[in-house]
Amino acid sequence: MALIHFNESTFDEALNSKELMMVDFWATWCGPCKMLGPVIEQLAEEYEDITIGKVDVDECPALAQRYGIMSVPTVLFFKNGEEIERKIGAMPPMVYSDILDENK
Repeated sequence: MALIHFNESTFDEALNSKELMMVDFWATWCGPCKMLGPVIEQLAEEYEDITIGKVDVDECPALAQRYGIMSVPTVLFFKNGEEIERKIGAMPPMVYSDILDENK
């Protein structure tokens, strides 16, 4: 599945309709976010059955506020509409893939 760039309505729609979802909260001015971007894109290609997307905190500040995003990048994992895991800062790809594999 292609990487999804969420806005508030598409985020809520995906959160309500998918079992497992991974969301990268990021910003265009953030260096670590730029490093993490290709990792997120690769995961979206590898995990076609899981919704993987990004939220630009400057374009969607209400979403960032709803989830208490204080620094970027922050990657949230949701299952059945509930947050199950949170990773703050850029991490190796295996950290994210392990969480996805454990929660399929």
